[in-house]
Amino acid sequence: MRVIIEKDYKAMSKKAALLVASQVRLKPDSVLGLATGSTPLGMYDELIEMYNKDEIDFSEAKTFNLDEYCNLSPENPQSYHYYMNDNFFSYINIPEKNINILDGMTDDVKRECIEYDMKIKRAGGIDLQVLGIGPNGHIGFNEPGERLNVKTHQVDLAEETIEANSRFFDSKEEVPKKAITVGIATILKARRILLLASGKNKAHAIKETVSGHVSTQVPSSLLQTHPEVTIIIDEAAAELI
Repeated sequence: MRVIIEKDYKAMSKKAALLVASQVRLKPDSVLGLATGSTPLGMYDELIEMYNKDEIDFSEAKTFNLDEYCNLSPENPQSYHYYMNDNFFSYINIPEKNINILDGMTDDVKRECIEYDMKIKRAGGIDLQVLGIGPNGHIGFNEPGERLNVKTHQVDLAEETIEANSRFFDSKEEVPKKAITVGIATILKARRILLLASGKNKAHAIKETVSGHVSTQVPSSLLQTHPEVTIIIDEAAAELI
């Protein structure tokens, strides 16, 4: 596990974008696992800027997003379909057929989960998985618990996660209570993992991720078992390590 501490959010985002760009340049048909939330936004902005300067080409890349809220249509501004198009995909040259995001509106969640895992397998697996992290150590929407579901599955969001994500909604009551998420096993099968964190509210989670006991109560701690993990954080998120 390699930990890179950058001065601030902008420097962290630039460093993360350089790692993703390097992956795509070395392997143009890379399979990228992508994350949402506020943390990766700076990285996406940097990648868009690189694309506009003809420094990176996404025409052969494939992407798989980590998760999606249940019962939010792709047109809903709070859905992760909307997020990805609004913040990244609309500005680069990735073919629509190469974009994969879970269907939160499905009436057969079990089938959607099985098919998503099969799509990842048929694509050859994830070359580089980008992760954010919740204050409680969740990655994707894999919440702390006595057991973790290793495959793509539906999850009841923890109260702490609902509270944290309420800043994106008009009220806490509007935050969906369920989501579909890629499981821990699929994340850990990625050839390389890049985890990003910014701000003091992530400092405890980063400490547990880097040096805590490996436990399902802190899902991100399981990254200690992976041979190729890079963690890029700003100074505020690094204050406890």
